[in-house]
Amino acid sequence: MKSAASYGIVTVLAVALDQWIKVLVENNLVMQEKVDVLPFLALYRTYNTGIAFSMFSDVGDTGLIVLTTAVVAFVTYLAIRTAPSQVLSRFGFALIVGGALGNLIDRTVYGHVIDYILFHTPVWSFAIFNLADAFISVGAALVVLDEFLGWRRGRSEAAASDD
Repeated sequence: MKSAASYGIVTVLAVALDQWIKVLVENNLVMQEKVDVLPFLALYRTYNTGIAFSMFSDVGDTGLIVLTTAVVAFVTYLAIRTAPSQVLSRFGFALIVGGALGNLIDRTVYGHVIDYILFHTPVWSFAIFNLADAFISVGAALVVLDEFLGWRRGRSEAAASDD
């Protein structure tokens, strides 16, 4: 999967899956009513007017739309500049862009992002998030992992050439 088109398909599929699930959530989950799926996982429909962990909610929709658009542009630039051999990074960038675009669509259309995944225990709960957020997090982890593996390969090759 080295062509730009294949990464574009990953991005489009991420956006489509995110938006499809959000339509299901909007049409089938009661607002702020917890539906337990597993002892530690529930569906819980709510709206986020900020970005991750409701940060920057005071910036307003226009500011967040501009910020998200700038992030998408920057990540796309990084993806384009990434070597074709860095498949994990390119896949990660495609997930990040797909997730960011999914949330950008929400913010542009509704004025908020639809969140619905709640991890919890009897004593704590994690921030409520959505599939787009998961795509962004997994994508970022893949980019970091690929960079780490590249760094390790470079150190190994340098050590081998010193012998």
